[in-house]
Amino acid sequence: MGIDYRLTLAGDIPLEEVAHLIAPHRFRESTNAGYPRLLTADLTTEQGFGVSVIAGSNGYFDAEDDDGTQWEWEPERYVNVTFDMTKNDPPETATADMVATVARILTNRPENAALVLNNNWLLLTRTDGTLRKHRAAWWDNYRLTDTFTT
Repeated sequence: MGIDYRLTLAGDIPLEEVAHLIAPHRFRESTNAGYPRLLTADLTTEQGFGVSVIAGSNGYFDAEDDDGTQWEWEPERYVNVTFDMTKNDPPETATADMVATVARILTNRPENAALVLNNNWLLLTRTDGTLRKHRAAWWDNYRLTDTFTT
């Protein structure tokens, strides 16, 4: 079982625009008939994760906030960027590389957003342009406290 981080951006966003911010020219499109459009890239060797980008509608997302309360969000349209990391022997910089990629996306995209760890723990939200980090201990553990300003 691996570790996954999911960045959700609210809105009807072309998948290519998001994928270009992650790894230009590295994404492959799924050709499975009858399934939603999916872009994937294997960046395991360079950055320690694989990544997928998929759009959806009528979303429902929830995660545990800092104080144990349940955070909920229901964007009408959204794009999920999922970073998959191996649990065993991930590169030392994999988490920092993932957070740098999230920062690049958020710098270049204006949408409301949320970053969630393993579909359970809320790490970051952006609502109406205001960025808020959650779970200070997680950010401290990876020495990423200064990556985003709160």
